[in-house]
Amino acid sequence: MTPRISPKLRVSGLDAWYGPAQILFDVALDVDAGEVVALLGRNGAGKSTTLRAIVGLVPRRAGRVIFEDADISALPTHDIARRGLGYVPEDRRIFTDLTVAENLEVGRQPPRAGAATWTPEQIYTLFPNLGGMRKRPGGQMSGGEQQMLTIGRTLMGNPSLVLLDEPTEGLAPRIVEQMADAILAMKRQGLSILISEQNVHFARLIANRAYIIEKGRIRFSGTVAELEAKPDIRDAYLAA
Repeated sequence: MTPRISPKLRVSGLDAWYGPAQILFDVALDVDAGEVVALLGRNGAGKSTTLRAIVGLVPRRAGRVIFEDADISALPTHDIARRGLGYVPEDRRIFTDLTVAENLEVGRQPPRAGAATWTPEQIYTLFPNLGGMRKRPGGQMSGGEQQMLTIGRTLMGNPSLVLLDEPTEGLAPRIVEQMADAILAMKRQGLSILISEQNVHFARLIANRAYIIEKGRIRFSGTVAELEAKPDIRDAYLAA
C-alpha cells in the first residue's frame, strides 16, 4: 500500500476570536499539492476568518497550522509569507498610485525551490486585461482588474500555495469566467489553492474538493461530486 503524501497545508483544531467573541470552532481542513479546495459558506459563516487565521492575521487564535510539514501556528504573517504561503485578501489592497507594472514589482521575490517562478510576462498571459494597461495606475482600474492585479502581485512572490478570499465577489459574469480560467491555469502550474467562496457554480468549475463552514464550524467535507449529490446539504448551508 502506497503511503499518503503529507498535504501541502493541514489545519486542525483551529479556533479564533475577535475580541471576546469566538468566531471559529475546531476548524480542520487539508489542501494537497496541486489541488484546488473550496471553502464554501454564506456571508458571516467564517470563511474569511479561517483564511486570516491561517496566515496569522487574527490576533487571538488556537490550533495547529502545518504548511509543507512545518508548524507555522505561532509565526508572524511576514514569516509565513516568506515560506511561500500567499494570501489574496477580499479587499484587494493594491497600491492605487502605482502602475500595474509597479504593483507587480512590489510583489517580486526570488525563485523558490519547489514552486513555479512567475514573471510579469507570465502574469500578463494569465490575465490579458493587465497586459494592455501596464502603465495604468491601480486606482484607475475596475474592481475585476484590481482583483486580477492583486492575484498577480501575490504570484510574483512565487508561492507554492495561495489563499484566495472571495475572488469573484461583485464581479461581472464575464470576469468570473476569466477568473475561473486563470485559477485552472495556476493549478496546471502546480500551485495549490484554497479559495473561500459563496458561488457554488464557480467552485464546481475549479475545485477538486470542498468544505462547508457555517457559524464557524465545518459542516461538510468531500469532493465536489459528493456535494452535488447532496442537495439537502447545499440547501441547508448554502442556499440564500
